[in-house]
Amino acid sequence: MTLPLASRIALVTGASRGLGYATACALARAGAHVVAVARTQGGLEELDDEIRKDTGEGATLVPLDLTDLEAIARLGGALYERHGKLDILVGSAGIAGPSSPLGHIAPKPWGDVVAINLNANFQLIRCMEPLLRVSDAGRAVMISCDEARRAPAYRGPAAASKAALETLTRVWAAENATTNLRVNLFDPGALRSRLRATIMPGEDPETLPTPAEVAEALLPLCLPSWGEHGKLFDYATRTLKHFAAAV
Repeated sequence: MTLPLASRIALVTGASRGLGYATACALARAGAHVVAVARTQGGLEELDDEIRKDTGEGATLVPLDLTDLEAIARLGGALYERHGKLDILVGSAGIAGPSSPLGHIAPKPWGDVVAINLNANFQLIRCMEPLLRVSDAGRAVMISCDEARRAPAYRGPAAASKAALETLTRVWAAENATTNLRVNLFDPGALRSRLRATIMPGEDPETLPTPAEVAEALLPLCLPSWGEHGKLFDYATRTLKHFAAAV
């Protein structure tokens, strides 16, 4: 039986834990060769072990700090030399940032959140779009959160950076309306992860879906058969929304 992502190359950021880890595993089980990007070498090695256990083949592990924009550019060049294309991009890396009134947030933690949640994804778009356009069915999924649209008190850095990411993704989708590249957003909602625990330490994680469960809903957006473009998939409601109607 031919797997739906056989011969596909998938780049996943934030792949050492949480939704990125689970998505990398789901893509590999569907037949893709996963290029896994994260800062944590140990987490990447655990991912590789899991993928090998499931599929018999390993991933390409890329220990990389996404604040190093030149390193992202070099990764794009390396992917071109090795594969000549990229079929799937999942921008899952993100940080929660401080939970504090805006006036109490220092410039450095603000900049740290913007560097990962926004600037790194901007550089990924710049460097990976040419490779995605080479694919006959390029698929890009950027991970957002409802804070981008709710703008809750005390969550300014995360809310502002993710709102900017959503706008950036809307622009990118508009620029690719007539290409083979399908660009979408995915909001996983509250899920059982270390990042969620830092924001809601008193929450019972057993009441939340696991990253593996959420990744199964994200997987269809990466398939060649996926035709939707410029949409936001809300996992909590299992609905697909036009960007303009995502508020």
